[in-house]
Amino acid sequence: MTHQISPSDIFPWNDNFETGIPIVDEQHRKLVELLNKLASHLAYGVDKPELNQVFDEMTDYTLIHFQTEEGIWRQYLPTDELSLQHEKTHLDFVKEVILLQGKQDSLATEQVIDEIVVFLTHWLAFHILESDKNMAKIVLAMQQGMTLSEAKEKAHIEMSGALRILIETVLSMYDTLSSRTLQLMREIAERQRAEDRLRLSRKVIDSTLEAIFITDAHGLIIDTNPAFCQDVRREHEQLVGKDIRLVKPGLFSHNKTDFIWRTATESGHWAGETVGRDANGEIEGAWLALSSIKDNQGAVTHYVGVVSAITQLVKRQHILEVEANHDALTGLPNRRLLQDRLDQAILRSKRSGHVLAVCYLDLDGFKLVNDTLGHDAGDDVLRLVAGRLSKVLRGEDTVVRSGGDEFVLLLGDLDGEQDAAQSLSRLLLDIAQPILIHGMPVNVSASIGVTLYPLDSGTPEQLLKHADEAMFAAKKEGKSRYHLFDLLHTDQTVDRSPTKLI
Repeated sequence: MTHQISPSDIFPWNDNFETGIPIVDEQHRKLVELLNKLASHLAYGVDKPELNQVFDEMTDYTLIHFQTEEGIWRQYLPTDELSLQHEKTHLDFVKEVILLQGKQDSLATEQVIDEIVVFLTHWLAFHILESDKNMAKIVLAMQQGMTLSEAKEKAHIEMSGALRILIETVLSMYDTLSSRTLQLMREIAERQRAEDRLRLSRKVIDSTLEAIFITDAHGLIIDTNPAFCQDVRREHEQLVGKDIRLVKPGLFSHNKTDFIWRTATESGHWAGETVGRDANGEIEGAWLALSSIKDNQGAVTHYVGVVSAITQLVKRQHILEVEANHDALTGLPNRRLLQDRLDQAILRSKRSGHVLAVCYLDLDGFKLVNDTLGHDAGDDVLRLVAGRLSKVLRGEDTVVRSGGDEFVLLLGDLDGEQDAAQSLSRLLLDIAQPILIHGMPVNVSASIGVTLYPLDSGTPEQLLKHADEAMFAAKKEGKSRYHLFDLLHTDQTVDRSPTKLI
């Protein structure tokens, strides 16, 4: 049977390797397969753990094969010098493989690859053709009824003459073949890696938001990315061959064009702000980075430009800041922005001498809405409550969603507790109004904890903590009311439900 040779086989199987003993030939083919697998992994530069796994697989299988062979040889040549020498050869092979595997950390990669592949290829070819074939011929002759000495003589004659020349020719051929095949595999692997890098670079260029163009040495466009085509509102095919200075005149104002191109040509790079008009004719700022590409003789062959629209960058930065500092569900400031707003409110209170009310608000009955109508209905309630709070509060006040159904209110420029009581009363009544969710009325109320600065002269963190503690006291008092922190430890009791405060 002719073995199908793969173009990447560093050790292609040949019928000349057949020994005539089926189990031995089957295991030889498996060893050749593992050698080709190992060589492929070495050439293509896989990670060391994976390479060690292949090494271990080959070593383990080699030991199984050696046990099989030695079992056959001992059956027919139990104490013969040939059998003992064969076993020693097996032991030497295992030691050498382990030694080569350990050299990976101390030798250059290609040096290790060459040494491993040359050793394994030469050893396997020589061992099969020279040693195993000879042993197999002796065993097969004895199976036919010959004595040991007769079988040895017959094997010696068959291994001489034309077969000897064939063995030497095959060994020489496999040494050369393994070296050339390994080099070819390396070249293929490097080409594939280069193509992968090119594909990745192209994907990065095509997906970036910056407009990128490439021109020849005369400024004529030879390539663009989708962002550039979108910017100038033209297809890629319409741009190829056009002068970039005419396609995007706003990038190169009359008084800077020569300077930009001269700088990029002489120093290799120019970057700076330019002002021109966009596709709608509107003035738009942009940041241009123009680089020149030179050949080995130093002559410019191409120019690469990256255009960042500053207007868009500012808009994008604003969007990012809003997203970072505002709650995604309600659009209210979040806990990240609360600290800044609270610091500012305290400073205003110090300058004006007015009172600042720091309030912690928690919705009553909100869990029931979530449990009975679902989380989507709960989200609708939070958005509606946030809207009501924003409408009731003044422009100088702040409402923050701190998480879940909890809000923080900063009410500034107050004259005292009575002024704060009127604002909080309106809030409590407004929140308690029925809410329609999918045509069904939903009722929630609020418990509010309040501390007044500078009557409470704590740090910003302490003010929030005091307001939170007061909120829990309001819930204990019956909900739908507010509770002042500075009354927590007195015997005075005041009904602060919204109906009593009006």
